[in-house]
Amino acid sequence: MRLEHTVRDETFLPLWGPVKRSQTGFAVEQDIRYKGSSGGGLSALAIYLLESGKVDGVLHIAPSDTEAFANIAQISRTRADVLRGAGSRYAPASPLVALENCLQEPGVFAFIGKPCDVAALRAISRRRATVAEKFPILMSFMCAGTPGFKGTEAVVRAMGLEPEKTIRFRYRGNGWPGKARAETAEGKVGEMDYDSSWGNILNRHLQFRCKICPDGTGEFADVTCADAWYGNDKGYPTFEESDGRSLVLSRSTKGMQLVNDAVEAGYLAVADLPIEDIERMQPYQADRKRMVAARLFGRKLALRKIPKYIQMGLLKLSLNSSKKRLLRNSIGTWLRSLNDK
Repeated sequence: MRLEHTVRDETFLPLWGPVKRSQTGFAVEQDIRYKGSSGGGLSALAIYLLESGKVDGVLHIAPSDTEAFANIAQISRTRADVLRGAGSRYAPASPLVALENCLQEPGVFAFIGKPCDVAALRAISRRRATVAEKFPILMSFMCAGTPGFKGTEAVVRAMGLEPEKTIRFRYRGNGWPGKARAETAEGKVGEMDYDSSWGNILNRHLQFRCKICPDGTGEFADVTCADAWYGNDKGYPTFEESDGRSLVLSRSTKGMQLVNDAVEAGYLAVADLPIEDIERMQPYQADRKRMVAARLFGRKLALRKIPKYIQMGLLKLSLNSSKKRLLRNSIGTWLRSLNDK
């Protein structure tokens, strides 16, 4: 595996990747802001692209109609399609399974995916001009890692329900951050707040590869949106229910123009944000990237293969990080890697 920034200019920040402009914002339309996970930023941009005729479809993930916990790749062509897929999906998802289908259809598409999905599509686009032409806009969200399905099942059990009887499940949305909600065939309903579902259960089921991923922030996208969390007096996000607010990072000239156009058209409201405030809103992402090099070193000490990360800013971040924490992360990864089968 190889992940590389082929172009780095003055907008490249070791911690956050390319950032031409940093803002907070939210969907102007209240329904979109409410249904989205973090102010509806990505949903508003997707709907604007469709309704302005700039794209013919948007490829993204949506919940399955037949399996409560499963995700499907969906090509949205209307506002209703986009809103059907709004909200976070903390489970395995593969939007690029629909790539070839998109290439066979007329028109151009926007893409919304995890940072790793966007990085993959960007790499393919560099090698296949037809793909670059088909997907002129790539958008992402910040990702703390993908839990396996066992994590979702654990949430449902903690609600007092049975996973095998669950017919509908929502991880977030309908508020910010919104509650996880499960419904069974018998009509039973369970809910759990975000801090409990993600903080206490789902993040314990992350795939190991996510823990050595240097790009949790969508560095290869044109636009990245995320939760613009409010913090307490210690700087840690409070996760209290509030009106949704998105962190909006324009990473390319195209991305910056898209945000401008969506604002002028009345789909998105934004306010400028100092770069240094990003870490206050997303402390986990900052900490994880600082520790990636140490984790890779621990993996290497265990004589395991590691991915190639080039021009990602990892060495510089390590040199400016706590040596005690770097050592602890290296040792922890080394011990875990020794137990790999």
